[in-house]
Amino acid sequence: MESKIILDSAAIDRALTRISYEIIEKNKGCDDLCLVGIQRRGVPLANRIANKIFDNEGVKIDVGTLDITFYRDDLSLLDGHPVLNGTDISFMIHHKKIVLVDDVLYTGRTCRAAIDALMDIGRPNKIQLAVLIDRGHRELPIHADYVGKNLPTSSKEIVKVKLSEVDEEEKVVLMVKNG
Repeated sequence: MESKIILDSAAIDRALTRISYEIIEKNKGCDDLCLVGIQRRGVPLANRIANKIFDNEGVKIDVGTLDITFYRDDLSLLDGHPVLNGTDISFMIHHKKIVLVDDVLYTGRTCRAAIDALMDIGRPNKIQLAVLIDRGHRELPIHADYVGKNLPTSSKEIVKVKLSEVDEEEKVVLMVKNG
């Protein structure tokens, strides 16, 4: 399999900085704003964005963790013992502006599952989506409000996001299946 680095550590940091500014601008500040990272790599991305918002605005916003395992529409196709990473949202989401954060937006099914999971917890005023990579190929009418990088791909390509908190390295790689 051939691979190509799409974003290095510095480019990931720049993309997250831009996303943090866009979130503040679109929401006219930080009032009632919360971030919820989708397990796994959405969680460290949400924490990084929250840190950047704090650095820029001096406001500490709530960050939660969302496990969508039981909301997936392909759960029956997965291993008999799916891995649960846990949901931890220790704040009320009712009447809040929630920004869901994930690493890659592809078909839109993960985001749909995340919205279902959030609605079981409470009823936010607004749900927005921030992703590091939007690779296209949507199967559902879902779009990201904040995108680090648009990366048109083919079905023969795989996007791998590596984050130091999870993978002990920092990069986004595009891999092409040979043949």
